[in-house]
Amino acid sequence: MRLRNLPAHLLRLAAVPVAAACLLAGTAQAAEPLPPHVVQDPYYGETLYQFYQGRYFSSITGLMVSQHFGRVSHHTDEAEILRGGLLLSYGLHREAGEIFAQLIEKGAPPAVRDRAWFYLAKIRYQRGFLPEAEEALGRIEKNLPPELEEERGLLSANVLMARNDFAGAAAQLEAMAKAPDPSKMPGGANATRYARFNLGVALIRSGQADDVERGNQLLDQLGQAPAPDEETRSLRDKANVALGFAALQDNKPEAATIYLERVRLNGLQANKALLGFGWAQAALKQPKRALVPWQELALRDPGDSAVLEALIAVPYAYAEAGASGQSLDRYNEAIASFERENSNLDQSITAIRAGKLLDGLLERNPGEEMGWFWNIGELPEMPHANHLAPLLAQHSFQEAFKNWRDLQFLRSNLLQWQDSLAVFGDMLANRRQAYAERLPKVRAKSAEGGLEALQKRLDEITTELARIETEGDAAALADEKQFALQARVDRIRATLDQAGDLPEAVAARERFRLASGALTWQLAQSYPQNLWDARKNARATTEALADTRRADAALAQAQQDEPAKFEAFAVRIAELGKAIEALLPRVAALSTEQQQFVQELAVAELVQQKERLVDYTTQARFAVAQLYDRAASQANKQLEPANAPPKP
Repeated sequence: MRLRNLPAHLLRLAAVPVAAACLLAGTAQAAEPLPPHVVQDPYYGETLYQFYQGRYFSSITGLMVSQHFGRVSHHTDEAEILRGGLLLSYGLHREAGEIFAQLIEKGAPPAVRDRAWFYLAKIRYQRGFLPEAEEALGRIEKNLPPELEEERGLLSANVLMARNDFAGAAAQLEAMAKAPDPSKMPGGANATRYARFNLGVALIRSGQADDVERGNQLLDQLGQAPAPDEETRSLRDKANVALGFAALQDNKPEAATIYLERVRLNGLQANKALLGFGWAQAALKQPKRALVPWQELALRDPGDSAVLEALIAVPYAYAEAGASGQSLDRYNEAIASFERENSNLDQSITAIRAGKLLDGLLERNPGEEMGWFWNIGELPEMPHANHLAPLLAQHSFQEAFKNWRDLQFLRSNLLQWQDSLAVFGDMLANRRQAYAERLPKVRAKSAEGGLEALQKRLDEITTELARIETEGDAAALADEKQFALQARVDRIRATLDQAGDLPEAVAARERFRLASGALTWQLAQSYPQNLWDARKNARATTEALADTRRADAALAQAQQDEPAKFEAFAVRIAELGKAIEALLPRVAALSTEQQQFVQELAVAELVQQKERLVDYTTQARFAVAQLYDRAASQANKQLEPANAPPKP
């Protein structure tokens, strides 16, 4: 079963807007596309992503971690605004107020400052902190956009009326009510219509005769105004119902009839209007006409107190119309109906105290994460859930249930972290073991490389290169092929030296001279490149050896530092584990306490319904007794002789 949609004007101050998004965007209309915004810090971008995905807990925790490690330096003020808005959305208005105050002291832009105080005032009003809300409203200057300025006026008037300052509220609403061309507020609400409605209520409740008359005129104008949308139609119905019951209290049933006839039969105010219309006809001594709305009302959901009252109003009308038999039957039907409803209420109370209400609400209204923007949309599966619809529409119950739901989420989150810490402990143990097993092997392998011997060899090569460069010893830089040719030339030279002055040796020496010269020329040609390559390789070897030394030093340092790091991680895991172990019982106790509080709220509402049933049942039984007495009296009169003396 789905809850009936409440009109937007009832939700406007009962539901927190997406304060953080509005602060960032500079508008209260979170549904409108936000202006392009360049994100310079990736961690801030991740926070915004979580926020716009509706994962507010992940958003604020990730943001606070990023702020702790200085990862959002390019968005310092924006990050604080977002954090303040998210804290505000969770009802942490004191913490949010401190953040906003610090931003203002730092010289935050006036528009941001005024929006911050506006949303702070709104959440304080919603929480019932009226002086604090008034104080925040007093800090707002003239930098709100038009739609928020209108809403600020309504909020200020509501705060004053909540403090019973109806004259002050009326003065606040006067200017708004006189607007010739009402501007549209977020969600399609007409600011001027609400201002006029609230002004009418404030004037009537002020008690002054002139003000009451003027308040009635304002509500009457609203009650007859064109209504292009559902929200305006609901407001119009509400104005007519207020006028109708005010007229009944002033003993003006004719006027009440006119006002209540304007109310729609399928609106939220229909039941009250039907009940009031019937009493207006009864006051006009028209019981048969009173039966029409009351009989229609009696067929509706008995969870509404107006329907319960109609159940005894119908037989009352029959009695007034002289139909005593039908009146008696309807009274007995009403009594039976009240008894059934009383039994149903007992079943609902038993189910609530067994935890079915909260578990059912959580099951039928799932949410990924805790958050202020989540709300109840579906009734739970439990006996006679219709009893709960009026209760679930109450702001106090929704807020209390959200607190319990958030505690459930926190408990789940802590249990998840408890499991994660156990995994982290296992990971740390594995790292320790791997470190203990592998590091000695790595150090041993590094020692086998003989860094000192390599350094000595490198020094020798460097010295040899210096000699080669000084002496221009190109042969020393010959490649393998050239080196093999040089060795062959040396062998031929030795052979020719042994040949002496033989005629064959003379020709061979000439060829040898040419070949040796060609080899010498080749070595001379490649000498610069070979020398440059040799120097390059020597430098690379020097750098590689230096890197190896640094790596070896790092390994040696790690051998000293890593055990301390492992121990620090182990201590941190242990401390976090103790913190979670300490928090879990606290959260469980608070959850149990909040669950009992929420359940008692629900039970108290149903107990009030039971008390109304007792009153109605008593009235019905008394009326039945009167009908029997009247019938008995008439029967006795009929049995008396016509000439019997009068009774003393």
